[in-house]
Amino acid sequence: MDRGNQTRVSEFLLLGLSQHLEQQLLLFGLFLAIYLITVIGNLLIILAICSESHLHTPMYFFLANFSFTDLCLSSTTVPKMLFNIQTHSQTIPYGGCLAQIFFFLWFIGLDVFLLGVMAYDRLVAICHPLHYTILMSPQRCFLLVMGSLVLTYLYSLTHTILLTQLSFCDANIIPHFFCELLPLIKLSCSQPYANQYVLMYWGGALTILIPLMILISYVRIVASILRVPSVKGKCKAFSTCGSHLTAVCLFYVAAIGVYFIPFEADSAGKDRLAAVMYAVVTPMLNPFIYSLRNRDMKKALGKLFSRRLLLFP
Repeated sequence: MDRGNQTRVSEFLLLGLSQHLEQQLLLFGLFLAIYLITVIGNLLIILAICSESHLHTPMYFFLANFSFTDLCLSSTTVPKMLFNIQTHSQTIPYGGCLAQIFFFLWFIGLDVFLLGVMAYDRLVAICHPLHYTILMSPQRCFLLVMGSLVLTYLYSLTHTILLTQLSFCDANIIPHFFCELLPLIKLSCSQPYANQYVLMYWGGALTILIPLMILISYVRIVASILRVPSVKGKCKAFSTCGSHLTAVCLFYVAAIGVYFIPFEADSAGKDRLAAVMYAVVTPMLNPFIYSLRNRDMKKALGKLFSRRLLLFP
């Protein structure tokens, strides 16, 4: 395309999930409820872990960070969508779009890394229980979280910088409810080779290597559990992994639906549905997954509510 015909786009148009007014009102109520449940649920998980000393263990340290990441992930997309529905405006500034992509990629990548770290924690706890306190020392746990934070920050920053190098012509319509990487790359009227390479190789590590590591971890965990002689011991070991495994399956079933669809065969409707699942619904469900199936978390939440009732009778 002739560079002389290119103009700098100052804003993008987000089509959202529906163009019908009646459906938008329904979506506003639905997503407002989902967002409030997400915020309250994840905050309760964090407060319960912080307030109970017996939950100050590596597993719950990672869970608290995971809940905070889910809270941030949902806050990156849902409030803007609610604002657009409420104001009947579909626009987002160019800088705001890049900022949304940066934080979305950062938090979604951090979610992936933390799922991998939590799988490693369960592997060490079940397969190497005698060395658990050494292998999962507070310093190592801190380094695992900080390492995940830095790596995903660099991944997100790389994509954002590469996006600033792309040229956008007259087309500024994004068929999504937030600024998502793939639709924005498709809008570019310049060749996004660098973006696609980073997405293929670095994004591939997030969507292939870490899930593979989680799978290998759980194969070893299951093999170790099956060697436990007592049925009670097996059930207890499986119960410590069930919540995490459920969260992993829920996240990846939705996420793979987006990033393993070829560019040409990509469906905007399927993209939006999958994004709603892994970026909006999953952060809402995770507090239920980790609390309803975890006896220690249920006790901690019960104590937390009891204290609040005593403070505010």
